[in-house]
Amino acid sequence: MNRINIETGVGIFLIIGFLCLAYLSVKLGHIGIFETKQYPVKAYFTSITGLKEGAEVEIAGVKVGKVSKISLENDRALVEMLLNPGVKLQEDSIASIRTKGIIGDKYIKISPGGADEVIKPNGLLTETESSIEIEELVSKYIFEKKENGKQTNE
Repeated sequence: MNRINIETGVGIFLIIGFLCLAYLSVKLGHIGIFETKQYPVKAYFTSITGLKEGAEVEIAGVKVGKVSKISLENDRALVEMLLNPGVKLQEDSIASIRTKGIIGDKYIKISPGGADEVIKPNGLLTETESSIEIEELVSKYIFEKKENGKQTNE
């Protein structure tokens, strides 16, 4: 009788362990089983250098969604985002691509507007700021310094 109790206890322990492992795999793998229904919003950018699908969307530093799809449309990048259901964006909100830290991941920062009208699901954010490319800024700064140095020596 004692052997049956030990085997039953070990079986229950293993089942609980497998359930915990499955839960952690789903949560850490960002699989949407436990997520609430999000709604889509779109925005056009002239440059999204470094932005990837799955990147975070933030308002005031709080994650409110993620980038679901990136495509090219009429020579501009179309970024589709999925936002949490409680988030309401005004029509004049501004979406800008930012970098976490100096060379970190890219994400979309949304600055809320002041308009009365809100963007509906599948709506379009018309005010956008494209990605700033650090390499271009550094090279521009370096080459301007060299050109200014040459002009003063001549």
